[in-house]
Amino acid sequence: MLKFNDILNDFELTYKPFGERSILIEWPNNISEEVLGNVLFHKDKLENFSFEEKVYIKHGYNSILITYDIGIDNFYDEISTLKSLEIDNKSNSKSTYKLWKIPVCYDLEFGIDLQELSHENGLNISEIIQLHIKTKYTIYFLGFLPGFLYLGGLNKKLHFPRKKSPRLKIDKGSVAIGGSQTGIYPNESPGGWNIIGKTPLNLFDAKHQNPCFADAGDKIQFVSITKNEYSEILCKVENDEYNCESEVING
Repeated sequence: MLKFNDILNDFELTYKPFGERSILIEWPNNISEEVLGNVLFHKDKLENFSFEEKVYIKHGYNSILITYDIGIDNFYDEISTLKSLEIDNKSNSKSTYKLWKIPVCYDLEFGIDLQELSHENGLNISEIIQLHIKTKYTIYFLGFLPGFLYLGGLNKKLHFPRKKSPRLKIDKGSVAIGGSQTGIYPNESPGGWNIIGKTPLNLFDAKHQNPCFADAGDKIQFVSITKNEYSEILCKVENDEYNCESEVING
């Protein structure tokens, strides 16, 4: 049986028009760190390429979308130009990454869906918390809301369907599970994920040069804190006196 790395090495990227001003590049339909590394490698090369027109480059789990400032006259020629870059399908962009430690209070005051998840998944609440903080989650990309981190790696025991009727208001900093994913709501918003805790951190601040503290390819690990610790960190955050703990990991 072929290993996924072998499939990735032999895979030919697909290029296709996406609307009148965009080209979509696609990788194998697989959420994996191998694909992510190659996507980010391509994205870095494209961001340093001298396009004739201004472009906007965004990536997803297994794709890159290039949107041009004006309409594309000839998609064939533009796709040929992109293919001529001959970017190596075996390469990854990050040999090092940052591991961010995100404090989370899992008290039932914040984790308003913990009891339901506990009942339906047959786990006690302490088991849920331990499984949630044990994993180092990979950040695949940011989206949905400014600063919303799409994370991979949630333990299968914690998978839980999104709510059939989304809440109209979820608090900023709420840590949640939706299907096979976990994430943090960076701002107050509607949402259908199941809330299991809350972080006092600001995940997005437009006033900073880098509004979001982390990048795709980094990892995060949740750290359980008490309600008192939550209040203490929140006070420091509000006074701009708190720095999120992180360490550089060599890949």
